[in-house]
Amino acid sequence: MTKIDLITGILGSGKTTFLKHYARYLISQGQRIAILENDFGAVNVDMMILQDLKCDNCQLEMVAGGGDAHCHRRRFKTQLISLGMQHFDRVIVEPSGIFDMDEFFDTIHESPLDRWFEVGSILTIIDAETDEQLPEQMEYLFASEAACCGKLILSKRESFPDETEEQTADRLLAHLERSLAEIRCDRHFSRKDILAKNWNELTDNDFSTLLNAGYRGSSYVKKYHPGDIISGVHYFMNIAMPYEKIADTVENIILSGSYGRIMRIKGSLPDGNGGWIKINATREKTELSPVTSGQAVLIVIGDDINKEGIDEVFRRVNTDPEYISI
Repeated sequence: MTKIDLITGILGSGKTTFLKHYARYLISQGQRIAILENDFGAVNVDMMILQDLKCDNCQLEMVAGGGDAHCHRRRFKTQLISLGMQHFDRVIVEPSGIFDMDEFFDTIHESPLDRWFEVGSILTIIDAETDEQLPEQMEYLFASEAACCGKLILSKRESFPDETEEQTADRLLAHLERSLAEIRCDRHFSRKDILAKNWNELTDNDFSTLLNAGYRGSSYVKKYHPGDIISGVHYFMNIAMPYEKIADTVENIILSGSYGRIMRIKGSLPDGNGGWIKINATREKTELSPVTSGQAVLIVIGDDINKEGIDEVFRRVNTDPEYISI
């Protein structure tokens, strides 16, 4: 049977970045894999980011949004049937940051998928930059998408150089415990459940642990349906702006209150000299740092996002004629 893995985590946690490390390792081991992007949005920017993984041993597929939840689930199952018939060694599913875990389990246990697939590992990315207090719906997603996982994987550890790995892990685990209690989940996590390590330094033993992490059956109160959640993410692509305007622009969007409750704006912009500027802005701080490669995109994460209002702000400072709001 084909092992099927699920990589979960709330919006902006780093799922796609981790998936690239995970997939590259499998490809290097001669595994024949498929990656399925399961997104309720009409456009999946993550699919663009994953294009460099395509090769004879790695197939990329996508289930895009549009239609109601039942229609989306039928498309998800149809895509899995197609992959199941191809007998991959491993299929990796990356869902949207707004995801109902029951959809995954219910679908996998339906015929004929139950004859082709067995659940491998459920891995949940937990962001070191996660705010101590999230909006109620985001707290629900934070807990529900971790409740059944076999392993938590820490992302963005480098953002807290003054913390030890143990301190960062303990801080996030305490937050997760509070969130799990809110949905009456009896799952408890300890340090042994979290991989807190630079992803570029993962060893064969680390990957073996992840590939065999499995999952846990956990019950919890389902407070929201994905279609009712107002938290979301929006992409602004092919965007460029003068360096001196970047910080003021993103801080105005986050702090003004006119564009929804914006939790984070991240992405990268061209610096005009062949390099790139990485942007990571929250209510607490805005970080701009030079990087050697990037993609001209800003990703806005929050509740009740005023996409049209943000689009107007970006258009006033954008200098790229190919700019688009997705």
